[in-house]
Amino acid sequence: MVTLVLAAGIAMIVALVGTPLFIRFLVRRQYGQFIRDDGPTSHHTKRGTPTMGGAVIIGAALIGYFGAHLLLQLISAAGLMDFGGNTMSISGLLVLFLMTGMGLVGFADDFTKISKERSLGLRSHEKLIGQTVVAVAFAVMALQFPGDAFRTPASTAVSFVRDLPLDFAVFGTVGALIAFVIWANIMIAGASNGVNLVDGLDGLATGASVMAFGGYVLIGIWQFNQNCQVIPGPNCYDVRDAHDLAVVAACIAGACFGFLWWNASPAKIFMGDTGSLALGGALAGLAITTHTQLLMIFLGGLFVIVTMSVIIQVASFKMTGKRVFRMAPLHHHFELLGWHEVTIVVRFWIIQGLCVAAGLGIFYAEWVVSL
Repeated sequence: MVTLVLAAGIAMIVALVGTPLFIRFLVRRQYGQFIRDDGPTSHHTKRGTPTMGGAVIIGAALIGYFGAHLLLQLISAAGLMDFGGNTMSISGLLVLFLMTGMGLVGFADDFTKISKERSLGLRSHEKLIGQTVVAVAFAVMALQFPGDAFRTPASTAVSFVRDLPLDFAVFGTVGALIAFVIWANIMIAGASNGVNLVDGLDGLATGASVMAFGGYVLIGIWQFNQNCQVIPGPNCYDVRDAHDLAVVAACIAGACFGFLWWNASPAKIFMGDTGSLALGGALAGLAITTHTQLLMIFLGGLFVIVTMSVIIQVASFKMTGKRVFRMAPLHHHFELLGWHEVTIVVRFWIIQGLCVAAGLGIFYAEWVVSL
């Protein structure tokens, strides 16, 4: 628990202090956001606001994670206090790898927008290739590194609150690997693009992400306390490195919390694709390694709702020639209805909070029922 609190605190402070420094750097280099001409006209005033702020979130999360582990190890080595179990895990490192890798793809997209002075960055196939390479590498490694009881960071089974009977292992060793890689790619791409779509108003995606990762902090702690290696039983969780995954989630939540101070309306900086792709990747990575893949639909409920609004809009227009919403994603629809930006953000945060509460409620209810 000390590791978790310390890691989250370090990440938050680094983001809170580091963001204004990064803003000054971006302003000096004139790295500002380009705004789509077909978007709400109120957004034109945001043209030139520094972007790529997701780099601060990634950096703060990494510093929080490695810094907390290193600091506590030094304290233990000096004999001042003993922090048993304070070790970095392969599961935690894999999630951080996925977050950083997706962030690099987003950074390439953001930098392309800035260097070519346009609102569109990488071409769709270029971004897809980058996302796929990172996701495939993560998925393959997640089925390696068998630890205690030969558990790997991920399993080939589809999971909800825990692994379901639907297991890709029925396809054989090679078939299971291929099926899992495809499934993991779908999850990672869906989560990354979902966060990216929500990132359209000041602080919206950042605040929603704090709640989602906060939910995974609680799940990780609970899985650690009810782990099959500690408390064997029919309702225990066969999740490897649950405590360290909670530390990773806490680092990311803390980094987002510190960044939100500067990203809230009126935003002094945007996270850009650097942040949205990284956060989406981390969310999917935590869902895979905590064996709560389908539960991510609830914990990232706002991202699902906004993504569905885009799908509905496109499908309706192609099939009927009519639009369901004035504009998609959904938050722009309410902007065109005359809602103030802050009102939309706060109400969408409330929706996300309810979704996370529902997800945690389902997670706990399953454990109670299985007693």
